[in-house]
Amino acid sequence: MARQLQDAYIVAAARTPIGRSNRGVFRNTRPDDLLIAAIRGALAQVPGLDPLAIEDAIIGCAMPEAEQGMNMARVAALLAGLPNRVGGVTVNRFCASGVTAIQMAADRIRVGEAEVMIAGGAESMSLIPRGGNKPSFNPLVFAGDENLGIAYGMGLTAEKVAAQWKVSRERQDAFAFESHRRAIAGIAAGEFTDEIIPVDAIERVPDLAGGAIVERRRTVRIDEGPRADTSLEALARLKPVFAAPRDPSGRETGLGTVTAGNSSQTSDGAGALVLASETAVRRFGLTPLARFVSFAVRGVPPEIMGIGPIEAIPAALAAGGISLADLGWIELNEAFAAQSLAVIDTVGLDPAKVNPLGGAIALGHPLGATGAIRACTTIHGMRRRGLRYGMVTMCVGTGQGAAGIFERV
Repeated sequence: MARQLQDAYIVAAARTPIGRSNRGVFRNTRPDDLLIAAIRGALAQVPGLDPLAIEDAIIGCAMPEAEQGMNMARVAALLAGLPNRVGGVTVNRFCASGVTAIQMAADRIRVGEAEVMIAGGAESMSLIPRGGNKPSFNPLVFAGDENLGIAYGMGLTAEKVAAQWKVSRERQDAFAFESHRRAIAGIAAGEFTDEIIPVDAIERVPDLAGGAIVERRRTVRIDEGPRADTSLEALARLKPVFAAPRDPSGRETGLGTVTAGNSSQTSDGAGALVLASETAVRRFGLTPLARFVSFAVRGVPPEIMGIGPIEAIPAALAAGGISLADLGWIELNEAFAAQSLAVIDTVGLDPAKVNPLGGAIALGHPLGATGAIRACTTIHGMRRRGLRYGMVTMCVGTGQGAAGIFERV
């Protein structure tokens, strides 16, 4: 049963713009519609590909229910116009769902079980609440202190990381400001043009005077999150929202450091990639953008889940046979500035290589879509700048870290 290991190549990578949740451009847009747009955008990059050659669509989603339930991967694949024979499966590893989908698709190709795969992720944090519509922890979580971290809010885990790794509020705010600065500069320079596909956001509102429903259509072309008007002073004025201990008189002590300004934005978005074997690349005349190199996932204590990449990054590097110095582009998901800085400090990442175009604090973090979206940024960014290796890495709720590495072809 042994099979020849072959390489898996990314031949297309496209994503939607990222909208702010609840009040942003995609607040009324279904996540499966965003995914359909991303799949169609990726397929448009490979016009010579026969859709019948696609084996399966693997799509990540952190809260696969309601508008992003019903096996969204299969439904979106069909609604995107793919043939009935193309399969679809939705996978969940919370914030690492999108990069896990890429890994699973690549492995199907690498072991010879498929020639062409679609991978990606989609998430609406506007339509599906964080934790889902009916969060319900197993009572065993609360039976003793050893598993209580499973139930911690993500902001509280960031506070614990900030305290244990001694990441100051000032550093967190400076990191957040730099994320916005880089994102704004990247948008102005057209750095995201190759990866973003324009998406029409449709809003239907009642005309109270005439009694009719008015349809408003807006074409979205850039990410909505980056703020050109932010400043260190404005960030410093924000109060901690996850841990603001009070003294006996009830006054806040100001010991918390994690704020809305140095945390990732809740967001809506989707991304999709097409992966192919060398045989398929030759058969359909495709141009590889990158080769999938390696992937690793590691578990850490849930109460300090933000340090997950500290364990996953060395494992992914070892699996790929490369060193940290070989990486030219690093997408470290900015769940919180506190955990991002703890990872950078501990692993020894070069800050200049980390999130060259900003990260989730500015651009947004649509949970299950983030891994796919950041892979699109990495792959197109390496191509533009002539870099050889890039990595996508993130922490994961309940205490995990994941990292995937790509090589420019």
